[in-house]
Amino acid sequence: MKGVIITLVALLGVSLADVSHILPHNIGTTTTTPPPPPSPYSFQYAAGRYPGHIDRVHQEAGDGVGTVHGMYSYLDPKFKVRTVEYTADQNGFHPLLTNFEDTQAVPVDSEAVQLAKQKHQALYEHIANAHAQGVPANAPAESASVLRAKERHLHLFAKIADQHAAIAAEREAERLAFEATSVANHVDEQQIY
Repeated sequence: MKGVIITLVALLGVSLADVSHILPHNIGTTTTTPPPPPSPYSFQYAAGRYPGHIDRVHQEAGDGVGTVHGMYSYLDPKFKVRTVEYTADQNGFHPLLTNFEDTQAVPVDSEAVQLAKQKHQALYEHIANAHAQGVPANAPAESASVLRAKERHLHLFAKIADQHAAIAAEREAERLAFEATSVANHVDEQQIY
């Protein structure tokens, strides 16, 4: 058993040893090599959720000098084909959307929404004018039950505060009495040994 413990301690010591002297000296430094220039490429694919049914396609080509042209198309949940043709170059990404008119249309308010907006705007202007003229806000009036609850709360709060003050005074009196009757212990370190 003693041999196992010694072996474990020795292995632990070796595993915690400083090995920086065997590492290459340039391990902390990095060199940046510029990426190679883009090379022309082209790809395309078509896929579907089940065999024989194509619901998305993608094709893209890079010209080798940093410009990419492509197109992807898919079938949305409403079974409408959406197509995006794009160009990506040094000035950014430039999409051309086809068949997205319904997603970009601004919704039109119904008659009920228009009336609600008008009512809201009139109320907003009324409140803003009242605040601008310094009219005090209508604070809610307290009911009799709220007043009784407040009084009960304040009474209980005062009662608890008095109890805490009495406990604090009692403990302070006990502390002072203990200090008055206690004798300090003087330990002679010479007698201990």
